[in-house]
Amino acid sequence: MTAVSLDVSTQLAELEGGKRANQSDALFETLTAAIMSGRIGPGEKLNEPGLADAFGVSRAPVREALRRLQEKGLVTHVAHQGVRVISPSLEDFLSLLDVREALEGMASRLAATAMTEPELEELAIIVDQHGAELQRDPDGPYIQNDFDNDFHVRIARGCRNPVLTGLLCEQFYPRLKLCRSRHGRMKGRGLAAWKEHRRILAALTERDGDVAELLMRRHVRSARQALLTSTVSGVRNDEPRAR
Repeated sequence: MTAVSLDVSTQLAELEGGKRANQSDALFETLTAAIMSGRIGPGEKLNEPGLADAFGVSRAPVREALRRLQEKGLVTHVAHQGVRVISPSLEDFLSLLDVREALEGMASRLAATAMTEPELEELAIIVDQHGAELQRDPDGPYIQNDFDNDFHVRIARGCRNPVLTGLLCEQFYPRLKLCRSRHGRMKGRGLAAWKEHRRILAALTERDGDVAELLMRRHVRSARQALLTSTVSGVRNDEPRAR
């Protein structure tokens, strides 16, 4: 059992200390957090018996947690190798961005009429906060580590379509984050992305679904082009990529 797995085991013990009754839920959430943070890296094997021993539980809750991770698209079962964290290729990333353009464009169109005034006001505050951070470092990345205050998550939730929200928040964004952490990042993309967010926010505030969808699609295409440019030119940095 690796040091990473033992570290995860400590977190699980804390969760089981009265905070969560369901072992499978605790395992799933702990392993998800470890994968998303990179403490369990792409391609790393998740051994069912080993996890059960490290966490002090039976294999049943481990098996259930691994099944849910596979449904979420964070792990895959490889024949004769067991379960491993996905190791997305550049082509996987580009394919996700193609789908992202359509899904987030639709979410923006719906959110333009579905989001409440308080939700739009909160979104404006978030965008202003992000802008203030970027003004201090115009060439820096646009970091959105707080999932609940992520610009795109707010719009996905605000579209009021539970199917679309579930696809984006529960399945799509976790896989996208893994791809982003693994592949090219382009210096200076953060400020451009923030300006694009401002324009999308303006369209949402004006309740113009057509323009909101158009701007969101352009925004995602710009991110895709930045990825391709960074890959071809080799101009990268080591910070999280802009959303």
